Amino acid sequence: MAVGQFLETPLHQWHVDNGGRMVEFAGWSMPVQYASVVAEHHHTRKAVGLFDVSHMGRLFFSGSKVDQFLDSLSTRRIVGVAPGKVRYSLICNEDGKILDDVLIYHLAAGEGFASGEASSDSFYMMVCNASNRAKIVKWFTDHIPAESNIKIDDRTESTAMIAVQGPHANSVAAQLASVDPQTLAYYGGCVCQIEESNAIVSRTGYTGEDGCELIVSANVAAAVWQKLHDLAAPLGGGATGLAARDTLRLEAAMPLYGHELNEDINAAQTDLRFAINLKERSFAGRDAMAAALKENSLPVRVGIELEGRRPAREGCNVLSLEATNEEVVGQLTSGTLSPTLGVPIAMGYVAPQYAAVGTEVLIDIRGKSVAAKVVELPFYKRPDR
Repeated sequence: MAVGQFLETPLHQWHVDNGGRMVEFAGWSMPVQYASVVAEHHHTRKAVGLFDVSHMGRLFFSGSKVDQFLDSLSTRRIVGVAPGKVRYSLICNEDGKILDDVLIYHLAAGEGFASGEASSDSFYMMVCNASNRAKIVKWFTDHIPAESNIKIDDRTESTAMIAVQGPHANSVAAQLASVDPQTLAYYGGCVCQIEESNAIVSRTGYTGEDGCELIVSANVAAAVWQKLHDLAAPLGGGATGLAARDTLRLEAAMPLYGHELNEDINAAQTDLRFAINLKERSFAGRDAMAAALKENSLPVRVGIELEGRRPAREGCNVLSLEATNEEVVGQLTSGTLSPTLGVPIAMGYVAPQYAAVGTEVLIDIRGKSVAAKVVELPFYKRPDR
């Protein structure tokens, strides 16, 4: 729903009424925080955090050979993925540069909005980044084969998406959904019922915690959110804004489009090898990625921990200790003071010779050099993993 110059999610009024500080994000009015970013971060790590992620694009695909079509444009293999699975993938141009990172769902068909087409036993859908929705729709539309009956149905504004994350997330969601998310495999999903309405539940998230994401019709979203909030509050959980979502994902070393991923970065640089399946496949950008993997000279994504308490931010230069003039050997793409670990952490891209874990470097923070070192990713792993 668009009001004024920004789009509003079906939960917009709840955020406003409950102290959400609203900001523009990718063309949407979104809550960046409610009271304390650190408190919202901790209640996700320790209990359950609720995130309105309805700004993310939700694209449904129908027609013949959709799996082959998606496979031809995805770095991750889609052909042969069984119903009930969700795959993280990169979408790249022919140069191997990243257009977006997405989740591709292959789910058994259900009733109502979740089905791809009435005659199919299963359907495919995709969740993409809000800032890239129009670009991704155009990219996929432009690549539909001639005489194909494939169609793309953008249901972003007719649905809502709620992330329920944390140690108690699945037990909270199970009290509303007809399927207990705990019974799903990690990165699994299915069509279910929530509030007597057709919905999708997937055991996915962007925080480093266990949990699930719910896709529901816009007309029931506010009721679903309120019930989830009422269940989370006694456990020490509650609504969580974009700021805490960013600190959570950074601790878990999950890349963010526009920071660790963009159209200047080849997928081979990202250290996301699990999401790049080159063997016996042809897809957009494949040859450029294969060449980059062999080249071994492009900057690569690393994790960095800084000394002291001062956080570094996106754009800070990474400097070598070896050169007397403190040679620039990389640049940070994200940084924060980790609420969980209590130390400044960052991700960035550095020259390969500086990427080994334990390598000491300097970070230039507004003209002051701060000692740091390359560390293993992720910075944080939940206790049960």
